[in-house]
Amino acid sequence: MSAATTPSSRPTVTEREARQVAEAAREQDWRKPSFAKELFLGRFRLDLIHPHPLPADDDVQRGEEFLAKLRDFCETKIDGSVIERDARIPDQVITGLKELGAFGMKIDTKYGGLGLTQVYYNKALALVGSANPAIGALLSAHQSIGVPQPLKMFGTQEQKDTFLPRCARTDISAFLLTEPDVGSDPARLATTAVPEGDDYVLDGVKLWTTNGVVADLLVVMARVPKSEGHKGGITAFVVEAASEGVTVENRNAFMGLRGLENGVTRFHRVRVPAANRIGPEGAGLKIALTTLNTGRLSLPAMCVGAGKWCLKIAREWSAVREQWGKPVALHEAVGSKISFIAATTFALEAVLDLSSQMADEDRNDIRIEAALAKLYGSEMACLMADELVQIRGGRGFETAASLEARGERAVPAEQILRDLRINRIFEGSTEIMHLLIAREAVDAHLSVAGDLIDPDKTLADKAKAGAQAGAFYAKWLPKLVAGPGQLPRSYADFHPSGHPDLAAHLRYVERTARKLARSTFYAMSRWQGRMETKQGFLGRIVDIGAELFAMSAACVRAEHLRATGDHGREAYQLADAFCRQSRIRVEELFGRLWTNTDDLDRKVVKGVLGGAYEWLEQGIVDPSGDGPWIADATPGASQRENVHRPIP
Repeated sequence: MSAATTPSSRPTVTEREARQVAEAAREQDWRKPSFAKELFLGRFRLDLIHPHPLPADDDVQRGEEFLAKLRDFCETKIDGSVIERDARIPDQVITGLKELGAFGMKIDTKYGGLGLTQVYYNKALALVGSANPAIGALLSAHQSIGVPQPLKMFGTQEQKDTFLPRCARTDISAFLLTEPDVGSDPARLATTAVPEGDDYVLDGVKLWTTNGVVADLLVVMARVPKSEGHKGGITAFVVEAASEGVTVENRNAFMGLRGLENGVTRFHRVRVPAANRIGPEGAGLKIALTTLNTGRLSLPAMCVGAGKWCLKIAREWSAVREQWGKPVALHEAVGSKISFIAATTFALEAVLDLSSQMADEDRNDIRIEAALAKLYGSEMACLMADELVQIRGGRGFETAASLEARGERAVPAEQILRDLRINRIFEGSTEIMHLLIAREAVDAHLSVAGDLIDPDKTLADKAKAGAQAGAFYAKWLPKLVAGPGQLPRSYADFHPSGHPDLAAHLRYVERTARKLARSTFYAMSRWQGRMETKQGFLGRIVDIGAELFAMSAACVRAEHLRATGDHGREAYQLADAFCRQSRIRVEELFGRLWTNTDDLDRKVVKGVLGGAYEWLEQGIVDPSGDGPWIADATPGASQRENVHRPIP
């Protein structure tokens, strides 16, 4: 094997080069207002989310009609226990979903789709995901990040006419970005697409290709070499999965989502027509990130569905299970868990519906809101599922099949805990989401003062940046001193007679948003160019912002439900409970901004990596198998059987 083809010859990039690639893929401008962006800047723009935006009547009618059909299908055609047992979604279920139009929920009616709004698409995912999360993942990967969404946003009319009707009714699509040694660092992407006549020739290996095992169409990210007439760079292509040289080498298996059709796909000299390129060369990452702005909302949708199910099981079980003479729900240790599940489910649905409706209206830039919804939803859903397992006790740890075998209700509590765990990793891990959101949250600061901390800038550039920063902060900082949150009668509409006082929570959000902005400014002043290395600090800043966003959404949703006469009193109670729980978490996070073990942790990590604590590992055996930590992804012809299994 030559040095040019070894795995170690993947593109070698410095940390700075990797950041430059990621920065180039960002949307640089803010052409529309953003509630979450303003929140991080210390400006509580309640007017951007209240009154709660509402869908059009015809969108509601079309959405409700489809949900009724989908509910009937879920209840009569889907058996989640069979999918869990066989680790596969039956072909007839997938075929039935195609006939129902579920693969075209987000595709315009003129291409044969249902043309549902983001709100109703998410409601559908929550519903079908409650029947079995692997089905939700199948539909989400197909429509949220697969072929339909990038073509809708960036495709040519010819591409839309060619591929969207197929995606709406017959074909399954997948999105292929990750590689065996490339995750959230796309600058090192090794799959290549070399121009050759009117085609591109694709070579490389993609890992964790959700839907890849059964897909008919693929969105593939590959690196085009720079050459005469070719700008080059990471580029997006639509690839026919049945093309010569495409091999699905493995169907991967996971701790959860056992029905997931996720694989390893190899490309060996696969010819892709230039007409199948989405957007210009070098625009692949921007297309991927822009697609994810709304695509990320599919994950919190299924987290909301999971929360609703956790609440249902917790309520039913805790009412019949007695301990020491009364139902376990009436014991405070268990009751607090049920309250957490109920209040958090309400807040997650509030965040999801608000973000989705804003996406449908397209009045606001929701890139931060969608990212916060994904981050917060995936973290809180895991906590809710864990609490459900605890409430169920030994039965929570027992499988549904075992419960049924000994004559009890088959409740898959342990399964939902396993199934939800991947959401903290899917479509950007929690750690990556912290960094992504933090970058957007400090964008205003970097826009005026970025050159001050850029080592490559000249003294003249730094002087200019200093003047700009001075002007910006002279206007901005005084506004962080006082605001409506300090006035006792602010947001009075949120304290109607006989209801909990949500106005007090909104005043807290306003005050805390200013405190958050002051903390961010202080940190930038203190650390300057080293700010980006303070990932623990940035993560806590983002988590505080997520809590404030969720509190705001919960209050706005409660007031909307009260105004429309739909469970308003109960909604106010849930919003009040959530905000009180959230405020405790926020105060803890603020305390940990400056009182933490981050510096000590770094020293311990260096010791671990240097082998200083290897003695601590003695006294065990390692059951791991042999083999490399990262599989060889050297380009070349496949030596393995093709396990591609298109659904007829």
